[in-house]
Amino acid sequence: MPSKYRNFRNSVPWILLFLEVVLIILFYFLFSDNDAPVSTIYPAFQDVNHMVIFGFGFFLTFLKRYGFSSTGFNLLIIVLGVQCSVLIEDSLGLLLHKREDEDAAVSMTAVVISTGAVLGKANPVQLILMAVVEIIAFHMSRWINTTFLEVLMMHVHLFGAYFGLAVSSHFSEPSPRTEKNASTPKSDLLSMLGTLFLWVFWPSFNSVLLENNKTKAIYNTYFALAVSAVTAFVLSLLTAKDGKFRMTDIHSAVLAGGVTIGYAANIIEYPWIAMILGLLASGIAVLGSYCLQRCLHPALKIHDTSGIHFTFGLSSVLGALAQVVLLVLKEWTESPRLHYLVMIPIGAFCLTISVALITGFIIGLIVNLKLFKTTPVSKYFEDQFYWEFPHLAVGF
Repeated sequence: MPSKYRNFRNSVPWILLFLEVVLIILFYFLFSDNDAPVSTIYPAFQDVNHMVIFGFGFFLTFLKRYGFSSTGFNLLIIVLGVQCSVLIEDSLGLLLHKREDEDAAVSMTAVVISTGAVLGKANPVQLILMAVVEIIAFHMSRWINTTFLEVLMMHVHLFGAYFGLAVSSHFSEPSPRTEKNASTPKSDLLSMLGTLFLWVFWPSFNSVLLENNKTKAIYNTYFALAVSAVTAFVLSLLTAKDGKFRMTDIHSAVLAGGVTIGYAANIIEYPWIAMILGLLASGIAVLGSYCLQRCLHPALKIHDTSGIHFTFGLSSVLGALAQVVLLVLKEWTESPRLHYLVMIPIGAFCLTISVALITGFIIGLIVNLKLFKTTPVSKYFEDQFYWEFPHLAVGF
């Protein structure tokens, strides 16, 4: 490896080895056995696992010189984070007298979404620290919502999006003229493959932790995803100068409906409501990418590499608002405590986004200390900074 590329041999292996030894010790003392039949939990676990490994792994491969890192680091933080998540779930399960084995994989979605905001900018040490701290903060936020507000919604996409944006605000912005912060037809195709994986398995994701109305959640999610995909194609043509489809629009908007409907998939009685939410979510994802990326993000000095704000952040906000509206319509004439019932989900939403922004901002400050060898801006979005390329030994 040329001398201009930084060597992480003295840090990454020892950090990973230390964390793994600590996790093994904690598993020995804290982890309790699970007697649930494999046939009961494995199908749902397999669907979610396909999403976080295959789906998000390829979803983030759109950068033309960052494919190795996108898939490789995604796998690393997931397998490390799932172990942390299982321990936290097991510990909190003892307090709540309830444990869901699929929670660990579902919770890792927040971490993977967050990495999308700093994709190509954060090095492995920074990503490891982000993953460990975020999974702890997310579980604590969820525990507060479950225990004190009695809200079972995970807010996983909301937390992941705004945690990632808060962390990204501390990274230097890449030059707008850089050629590495771009895609190629091949990288776009691989990224679209990940999108298709996520699209296919999203109904399972939205229904995996539900105890009631699983079938209703699956149908509503599928309808929302279908309309979201159609709307993405429509808006891509209408907003394009040359009247052609843009892969970036399709890539970012077809999943927005699944994110939005996740908040109310099991309580929506009629499919046309889910379809409207899918249409609105896709519209926000496509149109928001134009308005916010050109106005809000430059003003706030936030560079969102993967556009997670449009696909996951804004769609989650829409879903949370839709949940409140549907609750009001459902309980309008039946509940004398309507105001109280409305304030609970609003409080859970505000708590989740506050914890995500505060912890993300703090972690962003920490990971940009000199101790963590922040990647120079000139080496953003480069695989060769971390991976061996024998056929490119002369230079990249």
